[in-house]
Amino acid sequence: MTVGMGYEDAFGPQVPLSGGGSQTATFALASAAYRDNPVEEIKKADNEWHQTTIKAGQKWSTGLFRPNLGEAFSRAVIDRMIGPGRKPLIQSFGMEPQVVVEHCLAAYRLRRERDKRLSTVMVLCGLLFLPGLLVWLLVFQIRTMIDKNTNKRASALATTLLVGVGALAVIFLVKMPFTGFWAWYARACVIVPVLGWFWAKQICESAAKDLRGRWDSLLAGSSIGAQVPEAVPTSPGETQAEALRQSLARLSAEQQSNAVFYAGPKGILGMGTRWGSWQLAEDLTPADPTREIHPFRSWDVIRSIHDQLRMLERGPLNTGGFPPPSIRHWIVTPIGEGAKGVSRTEQSADVEAFQHRTHSIQDICNKQQFGSGERHYLGVQWTLWDGQLIITMMITVTVLHETLRIEVTGHALGPVNPLFMDKPSAPTRSVQRSVRRWETRTVNLPLVPTNEVVRLAVRAPITWYPPLLNHLGGTMALPEPFGLRHAWADQPWRHRFMADDALRAATPVLRVVHAAAIRVLAENGVDTEKFGARSAFLSGAVQDPSPRKADLYDA
Repeated sequence: MTVGMGYEDAFGPQVPLSGGGSQTATFALASAAYRDNPVEEIKKADNEWHQTTIKAGQKWSTGLFRPNLGEAFSRAVIDRMIGPGRKPLIQSFGMEPQVVVEHCLAAYRLRRERDKRLSTVMVLCGLLFLPGLLVWLLVFQIRTMIDKNTNKRASALATTLLVGVGALAVIFLVKMPFTGFWAWYARACVIVPVLGWFWAKQICESAAKDLRGRWDSLLAGSSIGAQVPEAVPTSPGETQAEALRQSLARLSAEQQSNAVFYAGPKGILGMGTRWGSWQLAEDLTPADPTREIHPFRSWDVIRSIHDQLRMLERGPLNTGGFPPPSIRHWIVTPIGEGAKGVSRTEQSADVEAFQHRTHSIQDICNKQQFGSGERHYLGVQWTLWDGQLIITMMITVTVLHETLRIEVTGHALGPVNPLFMDKPSAPTRSVQRSVRRWETRTVNLPLVPTNEVVRLAVRAPITWYPPLLNHLGGTMALPEPFGLRHAWADQPWRHRFMADDALRAATPVLRVVHAAAIRVLAENGVDTEKFGARSAFLSGAVQDPSPRKADLYDA
C-alpha cells in the first residue's frame, strides 16, 4: 500500500514517490522499465558520446524471444548497477539512481508474476499438446517473417496464411483420418493451443494495463512507488534479500562519492562537457617591498572561496535569484576519451565509503598541481528544471614558482532525451473508409497484438534462466563508463532558457571567486593590483554569450 508524497511501508524499501518536485529526470528514466516499445527505439536516445548496443540473438528465434524495450532495459540496468561483481558507476547528478533501479526491480517482478501464469498456460495448453503447438508456432513464425515486409501485399498474404491454416484445421477436425484415442488427441492438439492463446491474451492484457498505468503515472507525477519486497529481509536466513539490500546501499554510497573522472572532450563524466574556461594567473609579489609575503597554501584560498560561495543565494534585491547550490570538494581523475571503465576505491586510509577524507583532499589540493595524479576542484552545482539541467562551476587553485593561477570552468548537462518523456498511447491505425475511399478513419488496435501474445507465452517458461533467454533473443549493452544520467542526456544549448541559465551562472561565480581569492592574498601581504586588473578584464570577458567546446584544442 502506498501513501501520497511519502515512502513505501512494509511492502518494500523506502522509495521516494513521484510527487517530488525535482524528480522529473529520475522518473523519466524509471518509466523505461515499464515500456513495451521495440528495443531498437533506445538507439534514438543515444548522444554523440555514448551509444547503446543491441546484441542480436539467434536468427531463427529472434521474433519469438527478442525482448522489448522495458524487458531489456530493466534487465540491463539491474545487472549493471547491482549485479554481482559489477564495475564502478558514474554518479547521476540531479536524480536518484536507486529509485530507477528499484522501479526496474518492480517491473521485473511484475513480469515474472505474469510469466509464471503464462508458463502454466504453456504447460496445460502447449506442452501436453506439443504437436499442435509446434504447428501453430511455425505458422505464426512464418506470418511474422512475411508481416515484416512493408509491402501491403505481403501483409495481406500473412493474414491469408493464418486464415488458410485455420480453415485447414477445421477440415482436419471434420475429416479426421483416424479414430480412437489418437483421433481425440489430434483434435485436442488443434483446439487446445488456440484456447490457450485466448487465455494467455487475457493474462497479457491485464499485465500490459498494469505496466502502462505505472509508466503513465511516473510521467504524470502521481504518487506511485516501486514495491520491492524482495529487498527487505524478514529473517536472518534470507541471504538473497540481504545481498540485494546491501547492493542498493552500496549504490547509494557510490552515488555520494566525491571522486569524478575527466574523459577529455567528453568533459567530467556525469557533469557534462566543459563549455567555458576563465583563468586568472599573476605573479605573487609583496605589497610592501621591505617585507616578505606571509606563507599560505592553495587550501587557504580554496577555503575562503568555499565560504563566500555559500553567500551566492543572497542578494541586495528581492528578485528570486540563485537557489541554494551544492558546494563540494571534488577529486578529479583523468581517464582516456575512449575508456571503457573507471576505478574506484571504496575503503582505504584516504577513502571512506567511496569518499576522500578531508586530509586527503587538503594534501591533493596543496601538493598535486603538476604532473600525473589526481587533482582537486571546488565545485558549485545547481540542479534546475526539475532535475533536467545540471550546472556545475569548477574552481581550482594552483601555485607554480611565483605564479598563482585561479581557474574557473563551466560544465553543463542537459535534459534526458525526449524518448523517455513519451507517455503511453493506445495503438491505432488509419484505414480507408468503405464508401468515401478518399477519406480515412482511425481504428483502435488490440493493446497486445496476436504476435505479442505468442512471443510472451513462448518466452515465459525460460525467463527463469536469463542466460538462455539472452542467447536466443539478444540483449542490450549499456554505454561505458556507465551512469544513468549522462548516458542519455542531451545538450542544453538547444533549449533557450536552459542555455540562458547556464550562461548567467558564470559571471556571479567568477566574481565571488576572484573577490574571495584577492581578499586572502591581501591578508597575506600580496600585491593585488595586477590580480584586480586581471579580474576586471575577465569579468567583462565572461559576459560573452557564446558557449564553446573548451576541451577541443586547435593544435
